[in-house]
Amino acid sequence: MSLEEFKNTEASNLSVGKLISMIARGHAIYINHHIAEYDINSTQLHLLYEISYKDNINQEQISRRCNINKGAVARSIKKLEDKGFVIRQVDENNRRQNKVSLTPKGKETLDKAKKIIEKWENEVILEEGYIKKELLQQILKEIAVKTIELNQGKRNE
Repeated sequence: MSLEEFKNTEASNLSVGKLISMIARGHAIYINHHIAEYDINSTQLHLLYEISYKDNINQEQISRRCNINKGAVARSIKKLEDKGFVIRQVDENNRRQNKVSLTPKGKETLDKAKKIIEKWENEVILEEGYIKKELLQQILKEIAVKTIELNQGKRNE
């Protein structure tokens, strides 16, 4: 379907899931294009965000918080470490776990990426003025929580 055809399609004929998927994919393409110069991708950027929230977070916690399997997290963390964005250290309380923290290069890259994401949000969300960003964030968070609960079998609907 061309962009013009899509624009002319009634919104009520499109599932919410399809729209969210299209937005997520488009966002990832935009972010990947704009952060390519930093030698990371949008998934790795997502991990940098999680690591920035909690210094010395372990890989298992990152996996749970990002809803990404442990193997994929381990591979991405290894790549980030090889590129100098993060440091991994063995957890002294559990030697089978690694604690991960950002390097100065990781923090600097994350700060630059945040500006790129803010630019996307301003152009896509705020430019038309349909909805306040904070309200949209709250609604999307609630949808994300319900989706996670459904996938974990905690909702009985």
